[in-house]
Amino acid sequence: MTTATPARATGTKAHVALPSPSSLRAAVQAAVARGEPLVVMTTLTGCPYCDLVRNHYLLPLRAEGKVQAMQIDIRDRTTNLQGFAGENTTPADQARVWKARFAPTVLFLGPNGQELAERLVGVAVPDFYGEYLNARLDEARAKLK
Repeated sequence: MTTATPARATGTKAHVALPSPSSLRAAVQAAVARGEPLVVMTTLTGCPYCDLVRNHYLLPLRAEGKVQAMQIDIRDRTTNLQGFAGENTTPADQARVWKARFAPTVLFLGPNGQELAERLVGVAVPDFYGEYLNARLDEARAKLK
């Protein structure tokens, strides 16, 4: 089992968004080829907790090459998104399929879109978020092996 370097708030403000996939199928295949789960965060425009998770945890880990992380907007009903089985959907419809009603919700997904670790819903205790994130990443990576 690999252990990730602890994710933590960096004190820097990133003004870059996580990419939004056009194909979940292609995104998960690329992640799994690297031995990583696909990490997908559901987000809402203007959500301060989404900004916290994105800017202080997922973007730094992504920049270091430690996660394959993406985001989908749970209100986006217009963007085309290819699902895991090749079907056409939208980010809002996919979030509904996942029953991801809260933002942020971070999912850890495997080759067929199955959840490999318990999702992180919201930010209940910001001081421990990095440890919760690392534990889920370790669990998901172990299930990929």
